[in-house]
Amino acid sequence: MKRAAPGGGNPVLYHQSLPSFSMPEWAAAAGYDGVVLDLQHGELGLEAACGILRSIPRDNAYAYARVGSLDPAPILRLLDSGARGIVAPTVESRSQAEALVTATKYPPVGNRSLGPSRPALYPGDPGDPYTEAGNRAVSAIAQIETKAGVDRAEEIVSTPGLDSVYIGPADLAVSYGLPGRGDWEDGPVREAITHLRAVTAAHGVTLGIYSGQPAYAAGLFADGLVDYVGLGIDLVLLNRAFGDTIAALDSARSTGSTS
Repeated sequence: MKRAAPGGGNPVLYHQSLPSFSMPEWAAAAGYDGVVLDLQHGELGLEAACGILRSIPRDNAYAYARVGSLDPAPILRLLDSGARGIVAPTVESRSQAEALVTATKYPPVGNRSLGPSRPALYPGDPGDPYTEAGNRAVSAIAQIETKAGVDRAEEIVSTPGLDSVYIGPADLAVSYGLPGRGDWEDGPVREAITHLRAVTAAHGVTLGIYSGQPAYAAGLFADGLVDYVGLGIDLVLLNRAFGDTIAALDSARSTGSTS
């Protein structure tokens, strides 16, 4: 992730696990800056994800995809369809970070092959090589979500060509023997966030995190601990909306029955 959100704010993305073409439009209309298409969990497969990427405006710098592994074949398909960032889960070593960069970047940084399946996907300055424009436009994002990843943060973050680190707080908590939830205010997960902030800042790499609560995300921004957040998952947001709607109906029925 190389650019700030419109207006200079912190980018806010959401995780999408359903094969819906309309959801990114509704999210953008609500004020989200982008999406993390989640091919690791949920119902979203490669073909649907590639179609959704093609439906997102080409100039959206935050059309990201989280893959299930470092297999370069699906990564290449997603990039050729317009993904502006590839999130690789559970990165715990320099070699894994290097594999991510190799699959995501054109030579000489990586080994991505040229496949012009979308016209003018990376418009650069006049005279700029297409590959250089593509490498600037696409982010290689290592997801650190285990104690092992935190312990090896220096070797991971210093990988040439790596653009960003994305924290998975729930899995990180589990790796410390804690309940699998996010939004930790203290303890080893919070200490890991602070440590990763220091390491990424030292290497000019951005830092993001998944959060389920707007107030918690706002606090991280205010404290300067992260540059961007993934705020909410489509299924969780839908579940919350369904629950709130039925709760409101039950409340209205109860109030009406006593009046």
